[in-house]
Amino acid sequence: MSEINKVLVVAPVPFFVDRGTPMRILEESLALERKGLKVDIVTYHLGRDIKDLAPESKIKIHRVVRFLFWYNKKESGPSWQKIILDMLLIVKVLRVYFKIKPDVIHAHLHEGVLIGWLVQKIIFWKKIKLVADFHGELVNEMTSHGYLNGGWLKKIFHFLEKVIFSMGDWTIASSGELKTIIYKSKKDNRVDIVLDGVNLERYNLKNKDAHTNTNNTLLTIIYSGAFVQNKGIDLLLEAILKISQKNIKDVSFILAGGPIENIKDFIKKNNLKKIVKIISPLDYKDLPEVNILGDIAIDPKTSQVGQASGKILQYMAAGLPVICFDRKNNRKYLKEAGYYVTDFSADGLVTAILYFKKNPDKIKTMSATSREMAKQFSWDKSAKKITEVYQKI
Repeated sequence: MSEINKVLVVAPVPFFVDRGTPMRILEESLALERKGLKVDIVTYHLGRDIKDLAPESKIKIHRVVRFLFWYNKKESGPSWQKIILDMLLIVKVLRVYFKIKPDVIHAHLHEGVLIGWLVQKIIFWKKIKLVADFHGELVNEMTSHGYLNGGWLKKIFHFLEKVIFSMGDWTIASSGELKTIIYKSKKDNRVDIVLDGVNLERYNLKNKDAHTNTNNTLLTIIYSGAFVQNKGIDLLLEAILKISQKNIKDVSFILAGGPIENIKDFIKKNNLKKIVKIISPLDYKDLPEVNILGDIAIDPKTSQVGQASGKILQYMAAGLPVICFDRKNNRKYLKEAGYYVTDFSADGLVTAILYFKKNPDKIKTMSATSREMAKQFSWDKSAKKITEVYQKI
C-alpha cells in the first residue's frame, strides 16, 4: 500500500469527556500526530475542545449536526438515542471523507467499525482501507450495564458482534484477552494488540514524595474513575463501609470521578464523610495531581469484557501499588506492583486494604516497581505499532 499520511478517526462517543474510552482515542490520536500523520476525528455533537489538553495539536474535530440537542449523556453505557447519533455519524464521515480524502479510516468501538464498514461499502470505488480498533466486548459490556441479561435479543447481539469483529481490513485489540475472543470470529491472523499507554511526563513524583513525607501514618486509598456499577463502584463503597465499621484508624479514601449522584447518598446515609473525600467532576488534565495524593490505588472492576485498563496505567505512572481483582490483563500490566484479589467481593477488597495497613513497608517497594513497570507502556510505542498496522493493509 502507498504511504499513509492522512487518518480519519471515527469516534462514536462524546468527545472529549473525562473517561476511559475518549482518553484512549485522544492519546492514541495525539501519538499518531507526533508520528507525522494528519489526524481528523469525527464524533458526536457533545464534548469539549481538546485545545486546553493539547494546545500544540492540529487535530481537527468534526461533529455531527446537533439534531438531538437534548442528548447530554456523557457517561458510558447504552442508549437507544445513540442509534440516531450513529446514523448522523455515517453522513458526517462520508462528508469529511470527501473533504479531506484520508488514506485510511481508523474506527473505534463496535459502532465505529460498523459505520466505517458501511462508508467503505458506500464508496466502494475508492477502495478505502478500514482499521477496526476494539476496546472490549460489546455484549458483555452491555450486560455489565444491566442490559441483555438473556433471551433472543442477547443472541442477536452476539451474532452481530461476531460479524462486526470480522469487518476490518486489519483489527486492533486493546488486550490479549480481547484478541483471543476476536480470533474466534475473524478467523485470520490480521489482529494485533495495541495496549493502552501513559504519559509519564505528566506526573511529577516530587509532589508525591512531599505528600508521603507529611502523611506517613495515614493510609490513603485512591479510586479515580467512573462511579458506575460495571466499574465496580458498588463493591468499593461496600468495602469502605466495612472498613468504617471496623473502626480502623488512619485509613482514608479519595473517590475522584463522576457522576457524583451515584455515590453521594450512600456516603451521607452511612456517615462516611470523615473518611471519604470526593473529587467530582474530575478533569483529565488534573488526573496526575489527584492520583499522587494516594498511597495505594484500587481498581474494583470485576467485569470480563476484554478491556485494557488505562486507569491502572495512570496509577502506575503515579507510582502506586494497585489493589485489583485477579485478572490476566491486570497481571500483564502490574506484575509485582499489584495486590491481586481472588475473592471477587467487597470482603476481598477489605482484606487487601488491611494488608497494606499492616504492611506499610510493602508500599514503598511496590511503588518503585509500579513506576518502573509504567515505563514499558508509552503512547508513542502504541502509535508505532499502529503505523505498522497501516502499512500492512
